[in-house]
Amino acid sequence: MKYKPHDYQSFATNFILEHLAAGIFLNMGLGKSVITLTAINDLLFDSFEIQKVLVIAPLRVARDTWPAEIAKWDHLNLLRYSTVIGSEKQRRDALKQKADIYIINRENVKWLIADSGVPFDYDMLVIDELSSFKSYGSQRFKALRKVRPYVKRIVGLTGTPSPNGLMDLWAEIGILDMGHRLGRFIGRFRDTYFLPDKRNQTTIFSYKPREDSEKAIYEKISDICISMKSVDYLEMPQCIFNNVTVNMSETERSQYERLKNDLILPFADGDVDAKSAVGLTNKLLQMANGAVYNENGDVQHIHNQKLDALEDLIEAANGKPVMIAYWFRHDMQRIMERFPKAVRLNTSSDIENWNNGEIPVALIHPASAGHGLNLQTGGSTLIWFGLTWSLELYQQTNARLWRQGQKETVVIHHIIAKDTIDEDILKALNKKETTQAALIEAVKARIGGISR
Repeated sequence: MKYKPHDYQSFATNFILEHLAAGIFLNMGLGKSVITLTAINDLLFDSFEIQKVLVIAPLRVARDTWPAEIAKWDHLNLLRYSTVIGSEKQRRDALKQKADIYIINRENVKWLIADSGVPFDYDMLVIDELSSFKSYGSQRFKALRKVRPYVKRIVGLTGTPSPNGLMDLWAEIGILDMGHRLGRFIGRFRDTYFLPDKRNQTTIFSYKPREDSEKAIYEKISDICISMKSVDYLEMPQCIFNNVTVNMSETERSQYERLKNDLILPFADGDVDAKSAVGLTNKLLQMANGAVYNENGDVQHIHNQKLDALEDLIEAANGKPVMIAYWFRHDMQRIMERFPKAVRLNTSSDIENWNNGEIPVALIHPASAGHGLNLQTGGSTLIWFGLTWSLELYQQTNARLWRQGQKETVVIHHIIAKDTIDEDILKALNKKETTQAALIEAVKARIGGISR
């Protein structure tokens, strides 16, 4: 296929070419892969500035999306790639292949650097979903940080640069610029831009930004980062959000409230025990969905309210394909028991079948299918059976359908159990989005000198 870039795509490609370190905060559906591959193609075969590229991405994106993008566009026909995925032997064999681009899933970054025995001699690094390196204590972050000085060029791609607040930016920007803008140490960054928030005497549980910290941080990073929103540059399809409220019965409500107040709910087969605040949150979320794991790991049924609402929504779709986002395994199991024809999107063939319109009811888990997958041709209805606290996964999952190429109005349903933690999650997602929206606005791209 012939590549005819939009103005913003050419702008983003040139930004990569002009900056040794570039943070490209592209909203979902703007074509970040082809933008980056076009720059790589230029650097390899036109300016001859690089010879070997490493792309780090979520597993399914590394396996499916990047190879598909390389094969899709005519101007990329010289690019040779190798997917470093699978068993250890398969990964080692892939590293031995002669290629321009090596594509690896982020879970194997530490293995590649510390255990593969293959020299880390890449002169360009692309991190697809830069936000997956926001945890400075993770092994993947520590491993990549050690070899970062040996990489000549680096590109960080994400649509959600600060999904949980400004604190995330220290690690992400630090990978790009090796600490030049926000400092080399998280402690100094925290002391400079944040104040203790929630605490218990000497123990600090959270931090809040100092006055004007957001502006100061954005100014620090604006020279190497650009942002673009889909709604600014594309004729995006309309997106409608709809909350479907379900009510638990008095008995179901009393069970929910008892666990909430007592942290334990007794059953004959095993108690449901919440041993901490985090554990309680997890258990209440499960109960809102209709089932919960007990102390033995078995599933304790609570109600079918969400399943009944889901059935109504599928029926109302009148045969149009429906995608369902679930969080807990027992949610998936109960949904598939109620709807035997439902298919969990897990393999490449599943994704192909969905996009061909051959799957009427599909299930996805946000953590495994939230990034990069192009699913918009298979349907336009998404139902959140159970919500997630992660703004990043929430937005990315919605963007599987609401993106460029979608031909129909997208409808996103949230099935919400009334007066439960479901309502708290929706509020939290909206609150987190405020900070991220400010970041996006602060580093928004200017094309032709005009703020878009």
